[in-house]
Amino acid sequence: MSVRESGTGTPLVLLHAFPLNAAMWSAQLDALPGLTGDEARVLAPDQRGFGGTELGADEPSLDLVADDVALMLDAAGIERAVVGGLSMGGYVALALARRHPDRLAGLLLANTRATADADAVRANRERTAAAVTARDSVGLLLDERVAAGQLGPDSQHLVARVEAMVAAAPPAAVAWAQRAMAARPDSLDVLAGLRVPVAVVTGAQDSLVAPDEAELILRARPDAELTVIPGVGHLSALEAPEAFDAAVRRLLARVAAG
Repeated sequence: MSVRESGTGTPLVLLHAFPLNAAMWSAQLDALPGLTGDEARVLAPDQRGFGGTELGADEPSLDLVADDVALMLDAAGIERAVVGGLSMGGYVALALARRHPDRLAGLLLANTRATADADAVRANRERTAAAVTARDSVGLLLDERVAAGQLGPDSQHLVARVEAMVAAAPPAAVAWAQRAMAARPDSLDVLAGLRVPVAVVTGAQDSLVAPDEAELILRARPDAELTVIPGVGHLSALEAPEAFDAAVRRLLARVAAG
C-alpha cells in the first residue's frame, strides 16, 4: 500500500475521494502535523488501484479496502488512529468501523453518506464501470466533467488539478471502486454503536452528497460535531483546507481529552 506520511503526533489516517488519490491531501500533510511536527502523525494511503497501490484480483468490496487500512496500521505500529474519509474515503472509514472498531480513536466523515446507494445511483455506477472497462479509458469521467461537478462554484480554479488526478486513475480501479461502492451496506447502525468521537464536515454547495445526508448521520450520532463550510462543494479538503483542518483539529482535541 502506497502511503504518504508526515508528523509524529496523534495518528490520523486520511482516506481519499473517488476517483482521486492521496495527493488530494497535500495541504493536510503540510498543515496538520503543526509547526513542531508533533500535533498529528498524518498517514494518507492510496486506496486499491489508485496512486501507487496495486488493485489485486479480488472481487470489488470496500471491506477489503478497510482491511488494507488495518494492515497499514499494523505495518506502521499504530494500535488506534483517528480516521477521516472524504466521499468514497468516508465509505471506507465506515467499513473500517464495522470490521475493526477497536482500531478507531475517532472518526471524521466528510462529504459522504452513511446510507446505502439508491437503485438509480447503483445503476449509474454500473454504467460508468462498464463504460471505462469497455473503452479501457477514464475519458468518460473527463467528458462528463466529473472534476467540475465535484467542486463548488467558487472552486472551479481547481478543476485542472482535480482533472489531473482523475486522468491518472486506472480504468480497472475506477470500475472496481464503482462496483465496491454500489455493494456497500447501510452503516447508520455502525455509527450508532461506535464509542469514539465523531465529526462531520459538509460543503454548503455540495451537489453530489447533499448536506441533508449529514443530518442523517447526526440522527444516528447526536453527539457528532457538524461543520458546514459555506461556498464549498464536494471536495471540502481541497476547496477550503483551513476550515477543513480546523474541524480535524477540534476532533483531535476531543480525542485527546478522552
